[in-house]
Amino acid sequence: MTEKKGYRLTRIYTRTGDQGMTRIGDGQQLPKSHPRLHAIGSVDEANSWLGLLIHSLKQGNEVTENQLQQIQDIQHRMFDVGGELAMPGYQLIQEAHTRAIEALIDELNEPLPPLTNFTLPGGGQSACHCHMARTVSRRAERHIIELNESLQESGDKINEPLLKFVNRLSDLMYALGRHCARQDEGEVLWQASEKSKTAS
Repeated sequence: MTEKKGYRLTRIYTRTGDQGMTRIGDGQQLPKSHPRLHAIGSVDEANSWLGLLIHSLKQGNEVTENQLQQIQDIQHRMFDVGGELAMPGYQLIQEAHTRAIEALIDELNEPLPPLTNFTLPGGGQSACHCHMARTVSRRAERHIIELNESLQESGDKINEPLLKFVNRLSDLMYALGRHCARQDEGEVLWQASEKSKTAS
């Protein structure tokens, strides 16, 4: 009996991208400057920051085991976001995935005091990683929206659950950043400069 082997990426370089083109999941070849590739790349970058954040959370005690597991699950779904963008016509992200993020946001946010000022990135290592994941996921969202706008000219569009999921991810990273900062160095509140009138 022959052993069934799983799918493996055996070649790391293929040389197919040397001329500035790349192939996405449905077989299309697109220039690497295409809005779809910008969106996929930003999602990948956000996922990399999520990986760094998860590593940091494992070293500390800012979150519970259940919360950590939920954040790890969200990272897998973020990989699904990239997969869905790479396979037009397919849907991987569902409304339930966004509801799960919202439930975690509510859980993290409930014990936090109301904000009286803007917060700055800081407050400890995990909190800083949250803010990096937040800002990069916001950029990914902008690239996805740009892609969606370009697709609508041809009557196509990005699946709505994906748009909601990515939007909610940055909200989660903000709430989690506040939570982590309060477990570590404390939140860094913005200190505004004194206001002055401009010369007329």
